[in-house]
Amino acid sequence: MPIPPILGGHPISRGPSPAPPGYTQPPPSGFRVPLSNTTPFPAQQAGPPASYDADGRTPVYLGSVIFERSVHPCKIVPSFNPPPRVAYGGRELEHQGRYDLLPFDPNTMEWVPTSRGQVPPGRRPVEGGYEEDGSKLYHAIANVNGVRVPGKAGAHLRGASVPFGGQEHSVEHYELL
Repeated sequence: MPIPPILGGHPISRGPSPAPPGYTQPPPSGFRVPLSNTTPFPAQQAGPPASYDADGRTPVYLGSVIFERSVHPCKIVPSFNPPPRVAYGGRELEHQGRYDLLPFDPNTMEWVPTSRGQVPPGRRPVEGGYEEDGSKLYHAIANVNGVRVPGKAGAHLRGASVPFGGQEHSVEHYELL
């Protein structure tokens, strides 16, 4: 897949079609904190980390990156520069620009095991974004080399896609938020 085009000096995912009608804002699910690469990370609003990086100490949070024609669930690592990382085009992309933090609230949110893009019966997943064609994307977390990595899932993906170690990893069995 080619490197995403440049918009305003920052790499983004951009395709030939405009955003579908009704998909001009970040997903409505959950309280979101709008951020950018110049915004300090709001540690007091973030809630507990969704996971920890490979070192077992570096906190990893949930978020969504805002592209020109889509919004994708991502991981946010405040100590990285830039903090948001998204699985896209077979790679772990650093995202420059607008992104939203989804504070994880263990009192109202839970991780539910699933596989192959399925939503478990009786569950309502937290929307994390959408593809350019309007296909919904949900927050997911998957195990890669013993590390729980936040990313995205959707029926069209037939699993979860998570950014880790510079690559996009497709995982068949994962957890949906």
